[in-house]
This record gives sequence, C-alpha cells and structure tokens, in this order.
Amino acid sequence: MNLFADIRALVIETLETMQAQGTLPSGLDFANVAVEPPRDAAHGDMATNAAMVLAKPAKMKPRDIADALAGLLQADARITIAEVAGPGFLNLRLDPVIWQGVVKTVLTNETYGRSDMGQGKRVNVEYVSANPTGPLHVGHTRGAVFGDALASLLDYAGFDVTREYYINDGGAQVDVLARSVYLRYLEANGQEVAFEDGTYPGDYLIPVGKALAAQYGDALVGKPEAEWLDELREFSTDAMMHLIRQDLAMLGVEMDVFYSEKSLYGTGQIEAAIEDLKGKDLIYRGTLEPPKGKLPEDWEAREQMLFRSTAHGDDVDRPIQKSDGAWTYFAPDIAYHFDKVSRGFDLLIDVFGADHGGYVKRMKAAVSALSDGEVPLDIKLTQLVKLFKDGAEFKMSKRAGTFITLADLVEQVGPDVTRFVMLTRKNDAPLDFDFDKVMEQSKDNPVFYVQYAHARVASVLRKGAEAGFDLSQDALAGADLAQMTHDSEIKVAQKLAEWPRLVEIAARNNEPHRIAFYLYELASELHALWNKGNEDHSLRFLHDGQEAASQSKIALIRAVSVVISAGLGILGVVPAEEMR
Repeated sequence: MNLFADIRALVIETLETMQAQGTLPSGLDFANVAVEPPRDAAHGDMATNAAMVLAKPAKMKPRDIADALAGLLQADARITIAEVAGPGFLNLRLDPVIWQGVVKTVLTNETYGRSDMGQGKRVNVEYVSANPTGPLHVGHTRGAVFGDALASLLDYAGFDVTREYYINDGGAQVDVLARSVYLRYLEANGQEVAFEDGTYPGDYLIPVGKALAAQYGDALVGKPEAEWLDELREFSTDAMMHLIRQDLAMLGVEMDVFYSEKSLYGTGQIEAAIEDLKGKDLIYRGTLEPPKGKLPEDWEAREQMLFRSTAHGDDVDRPIQKSDGAWTYFAPDIAYHFDKVSRGFDLLIDVFGADHGGYVKRMKAAVSALSDGEVPLDIKLTQLVKLFKDGAEFKMSKRAGTFITLADLVEQVGPDVTRFVMLTRKNDAPLDFDFDKVMEQSKDNPVFYVQYAHARVASVLRKGAEAGFDLSQDALAGADLAQMTHDSEIKVAQKLAEWPRLVEIAARNNEPHRIAFYLYELASELHALWNKGNEDHSLRFLHDGQEAASQSKIALIRAVSVVISAGLGILGVVPAEEMR
C-alpha cells in the first residue's frame, strides 16, 4: 500500500475524466503530476501540483483547472475536502477512516513500505575499496556505512543488489606495504629498524611482522628485496584484508564480492577493455594540453595513448598508457568496470571518498563508452568526518600511526550509534561526529530519540502483557480503530503513510540519509502523542481493565515500532527494546 500513489492514481484518473468531458484538452503528459505532503500541515493532508504543471500545455489558467479538479475529487469517498490555494495548488483532506486503514495495513502487511520499483534490476554497489595497506579509518567508516545502507535500501526497493569491494592491490602502495612488513619482520628478529621513504609506521604491522618471522624464522634477514618482495606483497595483502574484514564485521558489513585489481594484470583483461574502446574509435595516440596554471618543473609534452572521453561527456581526454608503455591508474579501472558491465549489471554505483572528485567524469565517460550508454554509473562522494569531544577535535589512538581507526570509533560508541550518526547528513556534506552529543539522552541526539521511541513502544507492550491483555499481532490488527480521531493520533498515522513514498524517493536518488531523517520525524510524532497522554488521559495507551480500548490505542504505536524497525534495518541498526 502506498497511499500517496493511490491518491495520485485518483488524480490522474480524474484528469482523464476531465479530458473525456472536454474540460481539458487531450494529449497532455501527466508524468510531472505529483501528490505529496503539503509544506504546511495546516493546509491539508496532501497536495497536488496538477493544475500548475498542466496549465501551460493546456493553455488554461491554473485556477480554472484546479477548481474543476477539486469538484470531481470531492465525489470520491476518501476525500472530505479539496481546496484550491494560491494560484492553483490543490490541498486535500482525507477521511479519518483512511488513516485508520494505514495502521491496519502496517500491522497486517509484512512488506509494508517495500517496493517493486527496482523490478529486479541488477545493481552493483562498490564501496569502501580502501587500499589494503592498513586498518580502516574514520573516513572509510562513512563510506562503508553509506554504501551498506544504500545497498540495503535498494534491496528494500526491489533491486537485485551485489555488494562489492575492489581491492587496490595492483599499485606501488602494496610494494611499500611489503617493505614496511619486512621492517617489522626484521624487528621481530631482534634488529633495530627505521621507517623511512614513506613506509607505514603503524603498530598494526607488528603482529604481521611476527607472523612472518614465525613462518620464515630469520631466513629472509639480509636478503635482497628482489628475493622477497613478491611473496611479501601477497603475504602482507592477505594479512591486511583479514584485518579489513574484521573491521567491516564490527560494523555489520558483509560483502558479496571481493575483487582484486591485481587479477587484471597479466590476464589480458586490461588489454581486452582497451581493445573494446579501440573498436569504437575511442583510443588514439596524442599529446595532452599542458595543465592549467603554473606548470610543474618536470612537465613536458609526451605522446601517449589516450581515451577519447570527451566523446562521452568528460572535459578532456584521458591518458591510459604512459610513453614508457606502462598503464596509468585509469587503465585497470576501465578494465574493472568493463568486467562489471560484462557481468550484466543494469546499474553501477561507486562510493568514493571526497578526494576522488576529479575522477567522476572520466569514470562515467568510460562506463558510458564500454556499455554503449546502456548502463548508468552513479558515483557518490562521501565527505570528510571530524571527531569532536569536549568541544575540541578529538584524537583517539596512535595505534594506527597517523589516523583514527574504525575499530577505535566502534569500540567507543558501538556499531549502531556509529552507523546511525554517519547517516544523519547527506553523503556529500561534511560530518562532525561529536562524542558528547551522540551519547547524550536528548532530542538533540537523533540516535537516542529514534531508539527511545521504539523502546517506549516495547515498554507499553510489556506492561500490557503483564496486565493480561492480548497484544498479539492478530489482536492489534483486528482492533477497533474508529476512535482514532485525535489530531495527534492522525499525525502519527499520516507519518506512517509517508513511509512507502519515502522509500521510493530515497532509492530513486540513492540517498539513504533520507531514511534516518524520516525515522527522526516519525519518532517525534510518537513522542508528541505520548506527551499529550500526560494531559489527556483518553490518549493513554493502557486503560486499566479495558482490553479493547487498550488494543485500539496500542495498535497505532505498535505500527510505529514496525516501521521504525524496518527503517533501522535498512540503516543496519538494531532496534532497542529498552534504554539503558
């Protein structure tokens, strides 16, 4: 059930009736006709822009269309008032029985809010994809939470989702990792070492060095790099990926696929992707224009192999092979996305850190070229996270060297708080993670506020059961809701009715933060109703010795907890049964 979709269908059907009657001309496009909550709740339950968007193509005044539409809509039993406002907006008020029906639907339909919008289309969501050179840090945490919640949201909206981690194990940074582990290996064999030339000094490599020493003893001590580099690359990468998997598990993140960049080299996959682009006349040898601004001292014009990315919306063409024949970083990324396209995905989503902004256009151009424009690529950038405590930026650990780890963060506040807070801002907005705020029990803490709403309902259910009332799902679904007419109760039901619409909007825009915002608003309506019960005893949920009256009141708040639980499930957060 999607009440907003149902009322929109009624509006469209009524507009078609107006065409049949000659009130509206034929041939109008109704695609932009919307039904949504009004900006001001005092104006009604729903509002439609039909008259405004149809006025120009119909060559009519918006007000005239709205007046005619209002008259016909009021003939429907669901509509009690259809009122024209301003130049032609139409505000609608629905019969209270409609809101009572929403509550029953939530309690009887286990899939309430789920959508078939995705129609089973296959979508690949690639996220985290950190270099395997150390534990995940706070920046990775935001990308992990965002990507995971987005994947869950798309699944909830009817897509067939694959969660994927791209292991960046093909570049020079893995050589640096191997050298760093070798230093820890030497240290484990009793030697003094110095971390220089950009090697990684973090303590997290100490156990890796010890594990290497346990396996090889001192056999590699003093050996030239050429004899151990390749083997230590693999050993070190495996150790780091084990650590990264542990970090992800702390957040409740499980990947379907771990894809190795290294697997693209020496297997012909990069060459195959480039050949595909050559066949489309998108590869050529040329010289790029010098970079804008002050030229680097070592810059010189070089002929290179270039991808004609400007043919697919990029600003400049991009090099894929250097003058010495080595592939650029872009080449394996092209091959990797060629593989994704070849796997038959209908949609690709990449979640990148804020420092990858310059990569967006070239990557979109590549996927457009590789798929002949058939497979969209949406790239979501996650902005930086700053940690604060006692009003100042907070540094928690030196264990990792120069950065704060995901593990440190989760150990401080737990996975549920971490995940929810990471979704309280849109992904492309900076986020301040304030330890004092996220642990306080107040309305200003959205995690607490939403969890408190769920826990409050659980408390009422426990007390009702102790009183001997039948508060089973069947009993509540069959409760008489005819007395659910108070404004505060209706507001809760109206917010419940927005859930299916909100899910589709969030999924359509790849914006899981909308779920967190909605849950806060729903929790706010429940808390407001709860507080009203302190003043008006008829709004209380438990009535001594009155099972039927209690069931009718509790049915509404039980529906709230059902939707909160579903929303938290999308965010990867466990609903609280009680607050401690």
